[in-house]
Amino acid sequence: MSEVVKLERHDVIAIVTVDSPPVNALSAAVRGGIFECMKTAIADPEVKAIVLTCGGRTFIAGADITEFGKPPKPPGLAEVLVLMENSPKPIVAAIHGTALGGGLEVALACHYRVAVKEARLGLPEVKLGLLPGAGGTQRLPRAVGPELAVKMIVGGDPISAAEALKNGLIEEIVEGPASGGEAFARKLVSEKRPLRRLRDDDSKLAAAKADISIFTNAVAAMTKKARGLEAPFAAADAVRAAIELPFDEGLKKEREGFLKLVSSDQSKAQRYAFFAEREASKIAGVPDGTKPRKVDRVAIIGAGTMGGGIAMSFANAGIPVTLIETTDEALKRGMGIMQKNWEATAARGGIPADAPAKRMALIDGKVGLENVKDADLVIEAVFETMAVKKEVFGKLDQFAKPGAVLASNTSYLNIDEIAKETKRPQDVLGMHFFSPANVMKLCEIVRADKTAPDALSTAVAISRKIAKVPAVVGVCDGFVGNRMLAQRGKQSEKLLFEGALPQQVDAVVTKFGMPMGPFAMSDLAGLDIGWRSRKDRGIKSEIADALCEAGRFGQKTGKGYYKYEGGSRSPLSDPDVEKVIDETLQKLGKKRRTVSDEEILERMMYPMINEGARILEEGIAARPSDIDVIWLYGYGWPIYRGGPMFWADSVGLKHIADRLSHYAKETNDPSLEPAPLLKRLAAEGKTFASLAEKSKAA
Repeated sequence: MSEVVKLERHDVIAIVTVDSPPVNALSAAVRGGIFECMKTAIADPEVKAIVLTCGGRTFIAGADITEFGKPPKPPGLAEVLVLMENSPKPIVAAIHGTALGGGLEVALACHYRVAVKEARLGLPEVKLGLLPGAGGTQRLPRAVGPELAVKMIVGGDPISAAEALKNGLIEEIVEGPASGGEAFARKLVSEKRPLRRLRDDDSKLAAAKADISIFTNAVAAMTKKARGLEAPFAAADAVRAAIELPFDEGLKKEREGFLKLVSSDQSKAQRYAFFAEREASKIAGVPDGTKPRKVDRVAIIGAGTMGGGIAMSFANAGIPVTLIETTDEALKRGMGIMQKNWEATAARGGIPADAPAKRMALIDGKVGLENVKDADLVIEAVFETMAVKKEVFGKLDQFAKPGAVLASNTSYLNIDEIAKETKRPQDVLGMHFFSPANVMKLCEIVRADKTAPDALSTAVAISRKIAKVPAVVGVCDGFVGNRMLAQRGKQSEKLLFEGALPQQVDAVVTKFGMPMGPFAMSDLAGLDIGWRSRKDRGIKSEIADALCEAGRFGQKTGKGYYKYEGGSRSPLSDPDVEKVIDETLQKLGKKRRTVSDEEILERMMYPMINEGARILEEGIAARPSDIDVIWLYGYGWPIYRGGPMFWADSVGLKHIADRLSHYAKETNDPSLEPAPLLKRLAAEGKTFASLAEKSKAA
């Protein structure tokens, strides 16, 4: 009846199997196939019960989001679900892998659900700037109660089969989906169990109907981190409708919310980010069929903040690590910090109580570089100076086994120079983890001039395995993220010399959606680091230097661009800083002027976009979306703005180019002149996205 959905009959049980690789997404073909097979099974007088199951590695893993924004193709999902829910014969969803989004909504329209123990069930639409649009906000609260429903829908994270069983989302945990589903269906028939239509069962809503604070408290807990996002609040409103309105009216409210969100700028940005992350794993210029090398053990050189965080990332993924230091004392200190971090996470309930011991057992601490000998991947995480890194790589030839990938965790330095220290430059690349490395998702993978394609594929594959988002970049000072950030840093400093105050600049940047402004970030990192670096290079920055000379090194000294009282990390504006700025400007013969928030925003963001255009022009990044991925996952760019290059397209490249030209003249700064690529795209009325479309067509 369908290429992707099959109907079989095992005497009185009909088995409907979806088999549409890779994840059985709810495309028009899948929806149509389910609809026709269900109609046939319902009409067959021999059939007493129906099982819906899936082939391949997963149950229906969600909607086909490539259809979003396109004219709808029949049948709609709602039509399929009404047919199933109104079936006079029991329908059992037999779940394995993941039942996510539309997949879980299909299962909720069935009368019963069973799952294998490894299955996970969830409604993650909020992560795409949406809410469930096929009854999920109305049926799930009736299945599990509004508190857990809010957690699943507003938070977007799936739950395990065990939690689903405990809360009534599934009836049984079974061995195999098809066989388990069929056995359960036979039991239903023999016991003559009544149909359970979730739409008719309000029993789990009773407590919240009597006391709405049960619901509102759950919403408050789940939305406290949703600053700037629309979807979590719209999703919560839809769940509230399940409590306060009859089922059909609740469905109507849900649909209105879904349609409003699906056409919103935020959801478009979040869906773009979803595809950009997947696109980033495709390595430009690597031959098809290039296989990564095998990585069974990793050696990490340096047990400091970065090395320890990287080691934790590998151990979290179950990969054995040799952690190498130069002294027993440094090794013991690094191992102790990792243990403490995991124990703190376990105490908060973030990982099981036995996880710290299991993960520590995967880390073998050693003193001496010769201990890299068994590693398939060696990651150097020593001090960020070329001399130290060259010394390490010069010695690795002697100890690392042939074919081991040799990676430097550097945020700025030239990988080509580092690779020259070895006799195997084809094995050398950069893996720039972001701090704290066990938390931050981004890994900039730096392709050097002689890096072999399979070494590059290995770095990308292993990054994904340890739950990082890899983005391949070329060699230049600061690569992509830090090179663009340097432009923002330059402008934030210049703004102080023109009359803006740190708190005004930071307020504009955080209002835009960034987690921190540049001055609060400097205080967190420590102003003395930049001060020492400037001294080494013979560079002056009068305001920053004056603060450092006054012993204001940031959070660690309780004073920097801000003051921090009683050990607090909350920045407070400080009149003494304003005084330092005024005195410095007087010495330099400059007058403070009023700087508008609009100017601050443009000067914070547009120079970064300009640098992004140069990066694309030079081939340091293969795609605009790779730059966006780096900013989304490495620097906290707000996901609802899609990344700097995506956002630039929405603002308009002509406007950005014009404003950059204006500021270049106003501030006498030729570096602000629009990059040739930006100028050309602006003149042609094109976007950065058009570059990606052109490369796909080629």
